[in-house]
Amino acid sequence: MTTFTTNPVSLHTLLQRCEQGDIKLPDFQRNWVWDEYRIRSLIASLSQAFPVGALMTLKSSGKTFTPRAIQGAPAPAEAATESELLLDGQQRMTSLYQALVRQAPIDKIDVFYYFNIEMALDTSVDREDAIEALPKDRVLRTNFGKDIVRDLSTPEKEYEHLRFPLNQVFDWDRWQEGFWDFWEGDKAKRDRFKLFKDRILEAFKKYQVPVISLDSSTTNEAVCLVFEKVNTGGKPLDAFELITAMFAGKGFKLREDWAKRAAALKKFRALEKIAPTEFLQGIALLHSKAQRDAAEGKEDRPPPVSATRNALLALPVEAYQANADRLQLGFERAAKFLHTQRIYRTLDLPYQSQIVPLAAILASLGDRWEHEQPKQRVRTWYWCGVFGELYGSAIESRFAKDLVEVLAWIDGGSEPSTVKDASVRASRIRELRSRQSAAYKGVNALLMKSGATDFRSGQDYDHAVFFDESVDIHHIFPRDWCQGQKLHPAAFDSIVNKTPLSAKTNRTLGGVAPSKYLNRLETANPPVDPANLDGYLRSHAIDPARLRADDFHGFFAARLDGLLDLIDDATKRPALRDVPPAMEAAPSGHDPAPPLDQDDGGEAESENAVLADDAALLSEVR
Repeated sequence: MTTFTTNPVSLHTLLQRCEQGDIKLPDFQRNWVWDEYRIRSLIASLSQAFPVGALMTLKSSGKTFTPRAIQGAPAPAEAATESELLLDGQQRMTSLYQALVRQAPIDKIDVFYYFNIEMALDTSVDREDAIEALPKDRVLRTNFGKDIVRDLSTPEKEYEHLRFPLNQVFDWDRWQEGFWDFWEGDKAKRDRFKLFKDRILEAFKKYQVPVISLDSSTTNEAVCLVFEKVNTGGKPLDAFELITAMFAGKGFKLREDWAKRAAALKKFRALEKIAPTEFLQGIALLHSKAQRDAAEGKEDRPPPVSATRNALLALPVEAYQANADRLQLGFERAAKFLHTQRIYRTLDLPYQSQIVPLAAILASLGDRWEHEQPKQRVRTWYWCGVFGELYGSAIESRFAKDLVEVLAWIDGGSEPSTVKDASVRASRIRELRSRQSAAYKGVNALLMKSGATDFRSGQDYDHAVFFDESVDIHHIFPRDWCQGQKLHPAAFDSIVNKTPLSAKTNRTLGGVAPSKYLNRLETANPPVDPANLDGYLRSHAIDPARLRADDFHGFFAARLDGLLDLIDDATKRPALRDVPPAMEAAPSGHDPAPPLDQDDGGEAESENAVLADDAALLSEVR
């Protein structure tokens, strides 16, 4: 259980501890980013004794996070060994340290802050307006630097202009002595500074900040959760950030290692969105599987295979180093596998998450992956996951089960849960309209994998053709024609009425009836032979006679059956062929809503620039 204390601590003490290195940042904290406006607003609030929020620290004793000093702190702060880690409050504390303590311009914006004493004492003036920023030479200029507006480059000039430097706010005695000497004969000026000191400077001296201090017994997972909760305004902290900090404490630079691996993996278009946490999940799977295998027969309850955040946070750096190379190869083999299934880019991935167990399985198989039996079983498992739509939730537990069960199945064991759990219904395929659906993308890939050829060119959609010809998913009975016939969008926007086509072919089809666009193809220059065209249509599981007759309902029923045959073959399990309802016309006056996937009209993206690189990489993997 996490324990904590809450105590008020003087602002001056906190800033001194930052300078001494007693308070540091955990390495997973992101950089300081506040701008001049936010710093001035914070200082103005402090000068009026307004609350500016609590800090949260973690006692670092026993923790493996690598600490770093507050930005701008001197070298001794970096070298200090014992420290508390600042989990919440970095932007405030760094801004205040640089503005109120450090005797140098504020980083990035290169300014010093001053109080205009007279304006600060004027209650009608907004306190922020009484805070002035001067450039690092402390001379404010105008007219492109030609004219001097105010020169505060010496203490005497500060006294003359009644400008108090904010980096003296906790050590104003010496400045006051100089000020009084400068205005020795002017009691009014000396009284104004005394009033300023009592009203403004004393507010800084007395200011107390609530500090929530987490005990060193706080787990790494709890640190991660707490950090996410208190940093709601920024990017959520993921396990990769924490593990980066922990590994740094062991002398391993995880961020640099991942950057090199990510650059290699993202050359494969299907792996462009691989996240560092997904790679760590693969490492956790391989590591925990090895631990379980080592404990088999020796322990009553061997440790579980796991890819949860707890498992990630418990990873030793040695586990990463031992498994990273073969997991990277596993991801590269996964890219090759996806290409053989006609999945070429991230946009067309049914499930991004399913790549993690796929890569772990292929990494575990090693050279055995070259044999046909493992390939066939991995294919079946993959498509069962896609069409069973089993990777949409609770994915970490399925990762672990699939790694163990698929490898056991390849070795002669029983079918994995993902294969047993897969269930496909005709009614589900019929209703697929969104490109975000895994099964929708799966149907498109299966059509290309099964040998679908372009209506116009007769070309197979291999890797080169796919990118050169900008192949994408398009309507078979065009949307405009279907709307003119008052067909229901639930029917004509279904995946059953869509197929992969090149951009040029899709433009040729236009929005006319199929019988008309087929005639266009047969009379084009060069023309498409009708017998060949019928063959092209059949390769898409389309009945040519139904298409030529503009028989949407007959076409739809026959094609749904043909798509189910493809899915049956991919999953090695029969789909439930529940009887579809009649494809009714849209109700009178119905204005069909556009489908979720705006895919008609040549919107496929061109990928020519990466074709050569992808082909070369695939050759290397093979």
